[in-house]
Amino acid sequence: MEPFHLRRTISRPLTADRGFTLVELLVVLAIMLTITSIALTSQSSFNKTLILANTAYDIGLTLRSAESFGLGSRATTLGAANAGYGIHISAGSNNSFILFADTSPAGSPGSLNCSSKSSVGAPNCGPGDGVYTASDVSTPSIPSYTLNNGVIISDFCAYNGSWVCAHSYGSTLSALDIVFARPNPTPTITANGQTYTNACIIVSSLQAGTIPHYVSVSPSGEISSGQLSASITSCP
Repeated sequence: MEPFHLRRTISRPLTADRGFTLVELLVVLAIMLTITSIALTSQSSFNKTLILANTAYDIGLTLRSAESFGLGSRATTLGAANAGYGIHISAGSNNSFILFADTSPAGSPGSLNCSSKSSVGAPNCGPGDGVYTASDVSTPSIPSYTLNNGVIISDFCAYNGSWVCAHSYGSTLSALDIVFARPNPTPTITANGQTYTNACIIVSSLQAGTIPHYVSVSPSGEISSGQLSASITSCP
């Protein structure tokens, strides 16, 4: 017969699980608030940068449209043929620019009022002088663009051996016109009555913490945009 062993189970007193102390809860809340604040700040900065990039891209697309209209001899509603197309920027209106058909002064084959892109008397001699006037906007289909979301044209510059700008380089350009007219793809860049080879448009946000963006036009008609930095040579 096997021996019988009596085992006694010793029960231990139940203890409640330990919860968060007030200090631990405050630390967790502080960490959560810090992470949320960083995320919101980063998102806001990203949104402002994206808005600036989109605005610069839109200006570049408008220039590309002007180039397409001008080199393609798009007819105006008044029937003007071979008119150049371009954009006009004024220092007095930093939140807008105008896409226009360069129809003034009027031109016709054999006349003296020909675009600077055409030889006098040539069959493709068209109207315009490469400079915006109020009479150039002859139809509602040629729009004025307004910048939104606190974005402005903070500066615009032209180059011909050296840079001159509206608000920097010690110069005070009052307006900038960039016009494309057939048959030459080279743009006509005019500012304060002088002609230039290159142009640069700079857009900035009225809100702090953003880097300006640029749109540049080269002598060959190349249009580019991006974030302004010291490595950019197409803008001052």
